Amino acid sequence: MFDKILIANRGEIACRVIDTCRRMGVATVAVYSDADRSARHVAMADEAVHIGGAKPADSYLRGDVIIAAARATGAQAIHPGYGFLSENPDFVEAVEAAGLTFIGPSAPAIRAMGLKDAAKALMHEAGVPVVPGYHGDNQDPEHLSGAADAIGYPVLIKAVAGGGGKGMRKVARPAEFMDALASAMGEAATAFGNDAVLIEKFVEKPRHIEVQVFGDGTRAVHLFERDCSLQRRHQKVIEEAPAPGMTPEMRTEMGAAAVRAAEAIGYSGAGTVEFIVDASDGLRPDRFYFMEMNTRLQVEHPVTEAITGVDLVEWQLRVASGEPLPAAQSDLSITGHAIEARLYAEDAAAGFLPATGRLEHLHFGEGARADTGVGPGDEISPWYDPMIAKLIVQGPTRAVALRRMDRALATTEVAGATTNLAFLRRLVNHPRFASGDVDTGLIEADLDALIAPPETPPAVVARAALAAMGLDGDPAPLAGFSLWAPLGQDVRLARGEVALDVRVVLDGAGRARCSFGEERVVLTREAAGWRPEGGGQILRAVGAPGRVVVYDGDAHVFDAPDPLAIAAEAGAGGHRIEAPMPGLVKAVFVAAGDRVEKGARLAVLEAMKMEHVLTAGRDGVVAEVLTEKGAQVEAGAPLILLEPEEDAA
Repeated sequence: MFDKILIANRGEIACRVIDTCRRMGVATVAVYSDADRSARHVAMADEAVHIGGAKPADSYLRGDVIIAAARATGAQAIHPGYGFLSENPDFVEAVEAAGLTFIGPSAPAIRAMGLKDAAKALMHEAGVPVVPGYHGDNQDPEHLSGAADAIGYPVLIKAVAGGGGKGMRKVARPAEFMDALASAMGEAATAFGNDAVLIEKFVEKPRHIEVQVFGDGTRAVHLFERDCSLQRRHQKVIEEAPAPGMTPEMRTEMGAAAVRAAEAIGYSGAGTVEFIVDASDGLRPDRFYFMEMNTRLQVEHPVTEAITGVDLVEWQLRVASGEPLPAAQSDLSITGHAIEARLYAEDAAAGFLPATGRLEHLHFGEGARADTGVGPGDEISPWYDPMIAKLIVQGPTRAVALRRMDRALATTEVAGATTNLAFLRRLVNHPRFASGDVDTGLIEADLDALIAPPETPPAVVARAALAAMGLDGDPAPLAGFSLWAPLGQDVRLARGEVALDVRVVLDGAGRARCSFGEERVVLTREAAGWRPEGGGQILRAVGAPGRVVVYDGDAHVFDAPDPLAIAAEAGAGGHRIEAPMPGLVKAVFVAAGDRVEKGARLAVLEAMKMEHVLTAGRDGVVAEVLTEKGAQVEAGAPLILLEPEEDAA
């Protein structure tokens, strides 16, 4: 076994590898970019080496620098994780040439599966079922059109070097083929530098089912299947093991086919053989077809670990260090059901666009294994995949696992970045998914309902108002007390485009009476927090500059501009005017040398879909203007400086 390894990756997978290495007594070396100096994986590792700039091309894709770091620190092997250099055969060869061990398959095995058409031909020779189609070298459009006619419509045009849905087009009729072909080839050339395509029969009710395999270079075993059919933009969202509706006969056939695939290329280490399954007539052993093989550990490997009790990273280290396969096929079995949900910083309603932001609050839900590379206070940067965590649950049955996943998502709390949390909860509770009726088109078919924002109960608005007032602890005994009647305070909130003015009255007895519009809500303070009077769950809230998030199973985000903070930051006798929250500078009304009076408008900041006027807190002279119209500024950024009072006379 190795004494020390280097992990050529970042984020949750680097942390995941470190966890196993700690348990096995193997020392670890992390590598990090400029953007990851304070990252969790850097803190967890025994050593860490800086390898370059924030861009992957300047750091995590610099194989020579990574190899040099391994040699300098005395690491004996390199674990690639997934992504980045994990499936780069040239990197594998460079690692071995440096006298190090690559914890993964050989370069020839990676190359054998690198091009989809060659891989399909190889699998066909090995007796692995492939989708009926044309995988030849003749790329003449007329020849490809004839191949499509022979296969039978609908067909799928796919880039040979493709991935992530790029260079892929469904064609329903012969008349549409030429235009779709030109479009697919153009996209493939741009994305991959290779415009070659293959033609396949389009599967009408497709399910994406993959088989985890593990080899030692000579023989291989499978660790059963995972269903990865729930996808958006051709990217997986929720994975589970075993596959719903799987029969013993089909499991046996798929597992055997996957093992043949691995052994055909002398595969060593963890890999995944992906199949497209025609589920139009249920799951049948004659209706699954090879798609591709991922020659690395997969993101969704934890669900396989959960049902088999196998630590796949441990197996990777043991086999790479020269040990035989740790188990025979007869030693492996399935226990229960496991589900994984990928929690991303992304805006589901905006086409699942990646989001950035600082994680002001982060709490993972009850009963879930959380594989993560971030913690509270960390930044979701634009440089890397915006995954926050993978939440994994297991139950004795699929129904129990689904309930546990719903509970885990309902009790997960994130503030500071837009996430897909509400989308995941809706997906877990979708009737078709709950019944096991899944296919790759489920999300798209019901997308509007899945991405709709959650309804906001009146009690949640009231709780947001209390958080905006800073009333998250126990109210003072005399809070709101006067000789005649309880005192009230008005709080301005915004929920999307809707502004809410909430009147809050504390009665001194642990109750908050809140009113807005026609709504009247009473919250009572208990040891655990604020609860709606008359019953209901404790409502947790997290406040940040200009924003409040309330959790009731969903996350409700409110903009909460603080007029007191704005006034204070605007001066109140000071000389530094700062942005009270992140926003866009809409206007600047002064220039250096201008004399201003207390209350004069200095600038307008648009934040949280509202405009905030920044005014002078005293008479004075503008010393410097540090911003301009159109600038995007962070909270606390200095915008305008006044001359110190002793110099302003």
